[in-house]
Amino acid sequence: MPTVAQQAEIFAANRARGRIALTVASAQGATRRARVVEEGSLRVRFPGPRSSDLTAVLVNTAGGIAGGDRFDLDVEVGADARLVVTGAAAEKIYRSSGAEAAMDLRLKVGANGMLCWLPQETILFDQARLRRTIDVDLEPDATLILAEALVFGRAAMRESVRTGRVLDRWRVRIGGTLRLAETLRLDGAIADQLAEPAVAAGGAAIASMLIVPADDGKAAALEALRPCFRGEVAASAWNGLALARFVAKDGEALRRDLTAVLTELAVPLPPLWLA
Repeated sequence: MPTVAQQAEIFAANRARGRIALTVASAQGATRRARVVEEGSLRVRFPGPRSSDLTAVLVNTAGGIAGGDRFDLDVEVGADARLVVTGAAAEKIYRSSGAEAAMDLRLKVGANGMLCWLPQETILFDQARLRRTIDVDLEPDATLILAEALVFGRAAMRESVRTGRVLDRWRVRIGGTLRLAETLRLDGAIADQLAEPAVAAGGAAIASMLIVPADDGKAAALEALRPCFRGEVAASAWNGLALARFVAKDGEALRRDLTAVLTELAVPLPPLWLA
């Protein structure tokens, strides 16, 4: 019979680890890969032709994320380069017996660069435990569209998330100055917390979209789309950025609303979003 220490060692040895370090640069009017590092179960692929905008597709060969897994992503967009990042599929966070899954994202965009961070949804299963940090560093004239969606259970499978833990921490700096700092925490009885009117009013899918640069006019343009939304969406702008919040009954409705906003912003949708 293994000791407690041996059991912990066996558990750690069977956890997925993944890392991607990606740097892109502008050269002769096209965005090209300057550095690509892949470790563990994470891969990045570039399916499109060479153009001013480069598309990167993240692939997790582990097939999902479980408690104790750890993933690190470093993405740097050089001056004048343009990068769109998406995922090959929705990421799934499975039930955990106690250990949390950890995801750490570091995004950097140089002068006059553009990054559209548009992964597909993160789907949480009942009793999942996720800790995610997103640290963003932008030059003053950089452009960023960052959208992250969380779906609590698969509606088509009649699944729900009754308990679990989600800690989602965002820090955004522009020109070295902290412009956005927020943390979402749902812990324990997640279903009861989502049912609260001030949280999600019973919705099972939420998202945040950060837009830089932006002003009150851009936020108002998003608010004007309200009649076509299937869920609830609100946007506000301050200090040169805008933040839109989404709440929907399920992942399908949330995807439709995210697509409507991205279309209004003239952001090219990754083909995998439309598959």
